[in-house]
Amino acid sequence: MPTISMFYGILVTLLYEDNDRHHLPHFHVRYQDFKASISIEDARVLAGNLPPKQLKLVEAWVELHRDELFADWDLAINGEEPFRIAPLQ
Repeated sequence: MPTISMFYGILVTLLYEDNDRHHLPHFHVRYQDFKASISIEDARVLAGNLPPKQLKLVEAWVELHRDELFADWDLAINGEEPFRIAPLQ
């Protein structure tokens, strides 16, 4: 599970060939003991949960990097290494 970004204690990862579980482009985030799957298209939580403050940070990051996330998604579902994406600053 490659890490594609980290910011404010939030770890963002993509799973290789992970198209079957949620059937749409998504990534995974971890913050302390929280875990969630987040839709790339609209940044909604597909599974799990995050504290509200961290979810807002993730939503802002998705808005800034949506095109890069879709490109990484395409790489990952084809079993290729995704690129790192700049953290939220």
